[in-house]
Amino acid sequence: MHREWPFNALFFEENRQRLTNLMEPDTMAILFSNDQMPRNGDQYFPFRQNSDLFHQTGIDQEKTVLMLFPNCPAERYREALFILRPGELTERWEGKKLTIEDAKTISGVRNVYYLDDFDAALREAMYYTEQVYLDTHIYGKFNPDVSSRSLRYGLMIHDQYPFHQYRRLGPLLARVRGVKNDLEIGVMREASQITADAFRRVARRVKPGVAEYELQAEIEHEFRIRKATGHAFHPIIATGNNATYLHYNHNRDVCKDGDLLLMDFGCELYGYASDLSRTIPVNGKFSERQKAIYLEVLSVLQYAKPLFTSGNTISGIQKEVNGLMEDAMIRLGLFTEQDVKEQDPSSPLFTRYFPHGLSHHVGLDVHDPGKRQSPLSEGMVVTLEPGIYIPEEQVGVRIETLLVISRPGPIDLFEDLEITPEEIELLINT
Repeated sequence: MHREWPFNALFFEENRQRLTNLMEPDTMAILFSNDQMPRNGDQYFPFRQNSDLFHQTGIDQEKTVLMLFPNCPAERYREALFILRPGELTERWEGKKLTIEDAKTISGVRNVYYLDDFDAALREAMYYTEQVYLDTHIYGKFNPDVSSRSLRYGLMIHDQYPFHQYRRLGPLLARVRGVKNDLEIGVMREASQITADAFRRVARRVKPGVAEYELQAEIEHEFRIRKATGHAFHPIIATGNNATYLHYNHNRDVCKDGDLLLMDFGCELYGYASDLSRTIPVNGKFSERQKAIYLEVLSVLQYAKPLFTSGNTISGIQKEVNGLMEDAMIRLGLFTEQDVKEQDPSSPLFTRYFPHGLSHHVGLDVHDPGKRQSPLSEGMVVTLEPGIYIPEEQVGVRIETLLVISRPGPIDLFEDLEITPEEIELLINT
């Protein structure tokens, strides 16, 4: 079944309007596409568009630039899109490229030019402004060795026009992308349904002797036959002690009788991500100890879910949940109340067994931009993912769901998915 493109030009026009409404008067913003990333030899990795540029235009092609300058005296540059010029040789090898009319239809930008014209257009636009927004995001725990195209070209512009003032567009885009409309939530709901069905597929396939990569293949099969792009992030398929490594992704060990299997994955659909974690027994039956750990994690999830309402913050909810986790770990015998009284306050004991955040924003990126200290508001989509990891027992349990902030309470996009020990055991053994 062919899956129809859900967006029209009006969607992207409204996104641009929301962004330009936040920009200071007499300023210009420039957004660049992602790079084609070399793989090895003469090959590239599959191209994935810069989420910001996609959000503003819907254009999913390399070597694309968007210029936004709402009150530019030269009207042709108030909204201008620059695309790769199609060439017979390029298209013969790589397939059809967008024409100017194609780009206009997709994006709703009326002024579309070929990339050859960008330098001259930039020079003229810079004549009319003193302040320029450049598209960069800063992630506190992520600092790649490779510079993005946005950063490289931003630095080039800064070198060419050193006496202009430059500002970060990232904080404005985070505000615009953070609140999803009904169309975006509908896409994420569909992505989550595909992800849920992939989990059910794996649960019926898991058994001692099956390799992690075989289960990954089952997930990928479900994604592709449902017309999803593929994974929204590299999947975690972690059996036994592998589940105690938070971002384990080798996915090459064999599932053993008596082990738990922790899976964290989600499909990408029309650029939007889903994100799910479930932990299941390889042999179809939780041991008493495994079940006790699982139920503690599930209890925290069920307690925390109603807290995800407008006005609350992720950091505030995390602080409350940390206390619950500490109590759970005492009940599980991981440490005692006396140990807590004697612990180093700068390194609480619970962080050994719950070392990650409780929640993050999700959208075009699985870790969408958004500050943990900022109040949640209706239309935001966030994860809820408590976990307990016990290396000395070779056990890791994480349960993750996806929440839409709404009135009167959060909407769980995985509400109908098996989650209790009894439901999971029945699913595996049916």
